[in-house]
Amino acid sequence: MADTHCRADGPDTVDPGCLALSCPPSATGGAEGTPVIWKQAPKAITNPGWTDWIPVSGPTCLYTEEPTDVLAEIAARILTDFQHLPINPGTVEIQPFPHTLIGAPTNTYTTATTQTFNTTILGQNVHLTATPTSHTYTYGDGTTLGPTPDPGAPLPEKHWLQDKTRTSHTYTTTGNYPITVTTTFTGTYSVNNGPPLPINGTLNLTTPPKTIHAWKTERALVADTCEENPTSWGCPQNR
Repeated sequence: MADTHCRADGPDTVDPGCLALSCPPSATGGAEGTPVIWKQAPKAITNPGWTDWIPVSGPTCLYTEEPTDVLAEIAARILTDFQHLPINPGTVEIQPFPHTLIGAPTNTYTTATTQTFNTTILGQNVHLTATPTSHTYTYGDGTTLGPTPDPGAPLPEKHWLQDKTRTSHTYTTTGNYPITVTTTFTGTYSVNNGPPLPINGTLNLTTPPKTIHAWKTERALVADTCEENPTSWGCPQNR
């Protein structure tokens, strides 16, 4: 409601800002406005008393008795505001990196996380939450995985190139392949500490690419170890 008496702290306390506020006509030939303070009370209270009404804005000018449905206006634009948040897409992580072997599983996972933001929309305090819900892996060789809810996870080094995971990929030919992960974020928002409401829409964000170099292996029988014969086939000094 709009308190046309501008009572801020009690039934007999006038906000001094209202006394000094001028509300000239907003249009030529229009009527002057009335200084007011907007207040809110819980909908659950049928007949709010004085202490139930809480000021939510300082002195402002009222030109119509019909209040604006701010919640509806926020709901109409919340998806656009959500899609312009500085949400971090995370990174794509690869094991091993930057080199892998064809024919062996290369583990990949994403570091995308749930993120929260506090902002002001139409003068109201809005809390937003962005949650990663699905991921699409692009492996650079024409194959993809997803969308999948699985973000993947790191493996101990002793399991690299041995254990296949739900988000790993096996290259069949040598080459250099850029890998990315596109994460779909869903969101919720709450206005002035109200209950969380779902955002009707999503946001897709893609990680910067990382290039993996897929190599092949060659095997041969040798008579000596590299310590015994540093120039033997396959030893570092002979590569």
